Amino acid sequence: MKEILKKKFKPRIKARIRKNKQIINKNIDKFFDWIKGAELVELKECKTQEDPVRPELDNVFRRSYGRKIYGVKYMGEIKAVMCFVYTNEIPKNVEELDKFSHDAYLKSAQRDQNIGKIAIAYTVWSKKKGGGKLIVKEVFKKIKKSNHLNRLVTLSPLTEMATRFHSKNGAKLLRINETTQNFEYHIDKK
Repeated sequence: MKEILKKKFKPRIKARIRKNKQIINKNIDKFFDWIKGAELVELKECKTQEDPVRPELDNVFRRSYGRKIYGVKYMGEIKAVMCFVYTNEIPKNVEELDKFSHDAYLKSAQRDQNIGKIAIAYTVWSKKKGGGKLIVKEVFKKIKKSNHLNRLVTLSPLTEMATRFHSKNGAKLLRINETTQNFEYHIDKK
């Protein structure tokens, strides 16, 4: 009797599992549909109080000396933000980040107007699932196309979340500092 019941219900269970997989996949596709219509834009400012990594850095800091703020915009709203600076050295803390970007900016004014050779991402946050990964990918593409940048490095906090995020997105740990860690995204210029 037990054997007969098993055979009778087995196809039903398999059909139910197949149907549930289709429903789940369809819902996941809908969940990430916004990514297809999103665009990378340069911002004049961001809501610094929303920054979970470095809220103490104001918009003047984030835009001075060739520093940039980028956002992923979808339907008129910013869904993710990334701030970075151009330097010629890899900083271990925010003080070095400030100093190195200032130096690179002043050197570029005397030469070719290309600020630094290294893009240092020092904060990234997302208001929508998938936004962090998308903005890293889009900024990465932009840096690959640049003539003067040859590296994308982070100045990340010493948190498991930051480590997981960058490792999952293909970055390699360069070093662990006293209060930060540096990851590098490999840029293959072709």
